[in-house]
Amino acid sequence: MAFNASRQWQVWQKERRAKRLRIYGNQRRSQQRQWAVWALAGIASLWWLPIAAMLFAAACAPIPAHAASQATPSISSIPRVAIPHLAQPHRATLLRESRRVWGIAAPSASFAAQIHQESGWRTDASSPVGAVGLTQFMPATAAWMGSIQPDLAGAAPLNPTWAIRALVVYNHWLYKRLPAANACEQLAFALSAYNGGLGWALKRRARSPEPALCLGKTCNINPGITPANQAENQSYPQRILRRLEPVYAASGRWGQGACT
Repeated sequence: MAFNASRQWQVWQKERRAKRLRIYGNQRRSQQRQWAVWALAGIASLWWLPIAAMLFAAACAPIPAHAASQATPSISSIPRVAIPHLAQPHRATLLRESRRVWGIAAPSASFAAQIHQESGWRTDASSPVGAVGLTQFMPATAAWMGSIQPDLAGAAPLNPTWAIRALVVYNHWLYKRLPAANACEQLAFALSAYNGGLGWALKRRARSPEPALCLGKTCNINPGITPANQAENQSYPQRILRRLEPVYAASGRWGQGACT
């Protein structure tokens, strides 16, 4: 009996250990499967990381100089130009005088932009060099305007009607002497001459390989004036025709522009 009892005890212990091993093995395999599922789920949830890394690298990469210089600025980065309230009392006069001299297709929005640039529509504006009034005529030029058009005799640059009439007449006089590739470029030459003098505009054209083009071409040539005067004269038609004219033309109340 002792032998049988011992034998049975050993068998029972062996079966118990085998059962424990089976239970442990099942638990271990179940845990491993659960870990594998979790690992796969974690990997699947991180699918976006490589894409995010590439996007971040691209965003942080330096922009080549030529690309940066050609990038178009966002609208929010450009200060908005507003038509001054001082302009409104002179709108009818400008439209009338422009069409009287230039015809029904007068670039009146261009002239409005020019007055905006010259005086900000202030009738009492004056410059350190002696230009006065809405359209900033120098005394000598104002006195000379009577030789172009008799009703401009008796210079009155502080009179808004005289000033606007003189501006459109003088622009037309310059325009006819500076033919160009198109109306936009021709008025750009006229504006350059209004600001710096007809003689310098003609000297630029004589030195230019593209004398029919002003903006960014002939008007960028220094004909022998100081760098400061060249910078001012070069930017004058650019600002009027490219920056200010579209504002007045888009309003629908100032007529059309030469370049819009």
